[in-house]
Amino acid sequence: MPSFPQTRFRRTRSADWVRRLVRQTTLSPDDLVWSVVVSDRADPTEPVASMPGVVRYSIPALVKAAKEAYDLGIPALALFPHIDPAKKDDQGSEASNNQGLVQTAIRALKDAVPDMGLICDVALDPFTTHGHDGILEEGYVANDETVKRLCEQALSQAYAGADVIAPSDMMDGRVGAIRQVLEREGFRNTMILSYAAKYASGFYGPYRDAIGSAQALVGDKKTYQMDPANRDECIHEVAMDLEEGADMVMVKPGLPYLDIVARIKEEFGVPTFAFQVSGEYAMIQAAAQNGWIDGDRVMMESLSAFKRAGADGVLTYFAPQAAKILNA
Repeated sequence: MPSFPQTRFRRTRSADWVRRLVRQTTLSPDDLVWSVVVSDRADPTEPVASMPGVVRYSIPALVKAAKEAYDLGIPALALFPHIDPAKKDDQGSEASNNQGLVQTAIRALKDAVPDMGLICDVALDPFTTHGHDGILEEGYVANDETVKRLCEQALSQAYAGADVIAPSDMMDGRVGAIRQVLEREGFRNTMILSYAAKYASGFYGPYRDAIGSAQALVGDKKTYQMDPANRDECIHEVAMDLEEGADMVMVKPGLPYLDIVARIKEEFGVPTFAFQVSGEYAMIQAAAQNGWIDGDRVMMESLSAFKRAGADGVLTYFAPQAAKILNA
């Protein structure tokens, strides 16, 4: 590379038109998946205190919001439930109720916005009295017993019309088991987005408030979610999930794990997504509300960082807000 003054990097930064022309990373609404929480309560919307701007939607309110998101160019929703505590038990039985909240929401959304993709979380934590992603046996989440329940949950969602099954539980072997069940029942085109590299993070707190599992959680999830100190482990997790039949993989959380996003994309070259989780969202919103940062600018900068790291798309609570800016 020639030295100064033959090379002046500021030349290609000197005007908006040339900055746009040489820009290496672009972000569009096509890159966004909107993370939403659906509730079985009567109120159309219910604010989540720890996530300013995020609400729990009733099914009718969510249908209306989904139509608006689709008109903004957002291609898919990621659906998470908030159910009445009275419906919870230690087995998470409500997760596979064909007439349950998630299944009913899927059918309503597919009727109203048939061309919008629906990505449905598969895990038991919103449905259990103890707040864990699986079945507890003497305080330990039992892997194989949990996988059986996850297969029932996934199949119930597929019958309701889910486009993508997204197991977030981090049980060993669950992707292969779910794929076998889907194939057996004729759901050959139902995709699996595996939470392949999901870390035992401190960034999930506001989400647990949103789905109502924060107070119920007994202990922590370190025996099944990955150690935040580990890097090589993610390669083995992703390789196993792809071999078992995952169509896409995800890294969660997002910004603290951009190195993991980049490494997975470089190593495997498969559709790779990042989840900008509740804690990331809440920090940006809280700082913006206090006037410490320009919220919209930091939001867009953070979303662009995922694309720069190699992510094909981002699950984010910011999706409608970001899409409006991108469409302006």
